[in-house]
Amino acid sequence: METDDPLKEGEKGAWVSIIAYVLLSVFKIGMGYVTGSEALTADGINNSTDIIVSLAVLIGLRISRKPPDRDHPYGHRRAETIASLVASFIMAAAGIQVVLQACKSFFVTDRQAPDLLAAWIALGCAVVMWGVYRYNSRLAKRLNSQSLAAAAYDNRSDALVSVGAAVGIIGSSFGYPILDAAAALAVGLVICKTAWDVFIDAAHALTDGFDDDKKLKVFRQTVYETPGVERIKDIRARVHGSSVLLDVVVEVSAELSVGESHEISDEIEKRMLEEHQIGNVHVHIEPYVK
Repeated sequence: METDDPLKEGEKGAWVSIIAYVLLSVFKIGMGYVTGSEALTADGINNSTDIIVSLAVLIGLRISRKPPDRDHPYGHRRAETIASLVASFIMAAAGIQVVLQACKSFFVTDRQAPDLLAAWIALGCAVVMWGVYRYNSRLAKRLNSQSLAAAAYDNRSDALVSVGAAVGIIGSSFGYPILDAAAALAVGLVICKTAWDVFIDAAHALTDGFDDDKKLKVFRQTVYETPGVERIKDIRARVHGSSVLLDVVVEVSAELSVGESHEISDEIEKRMLEEHQIGNVHVHIEPYVK
């Protein structure tokens, strides 16, 4: 049987992101205005929208913990994937906003270089966000959580965005003030790229995509090695939130009784759960004809 504890543990990662983004967005936007840095302000706006992204992930994780019911016999795990999809739209909107604002800044004639303090602030925030990324990335891999992985990708892109903002600010202070606006533009483009990657992954999962051939071969081998299985006629897998649903058609000896065939089916389900943590396996038995 599957447990909801991993999903509950995954909420910690969402809360870590929310707290970090609230503190960093307020700090960056405030210091962006104080130091006159468009790049730092854009970075802060990016973090403020990430609060909504993290909230969407948190809500998705909580809905995923709901047990199966009459309308959702497979459970609510896909709420995680929907949360990732929502997150991608929010990130895209933020990225487009930052890009448009940065493009307008290129036409400003009276431009002044921002205070170099903004660069140090951006680098310090990048270190903090990289720590959040490492935490969420490890947690997502351990729990196999798609929405938490999307949040981790966002954390990583935010850390890199802050580094890019710092580079632009430093270049601006050395006599090239347009580099601050260029850094803000780069921030927006990175946000849009991250949003696109998250959207593609979520859309692929929601359309029952499963392109991990290596995993499918491992699943096939586990089924084939089950005593009593003569041949695998068909095997299919699809992603369901942080879990995998497996459908397999196997052929067994036609001389076996219904009870003996059922035992083989139970053994396949047991092995898939113990070896691959797949708790929902549909096994169809057919007679093997030589």
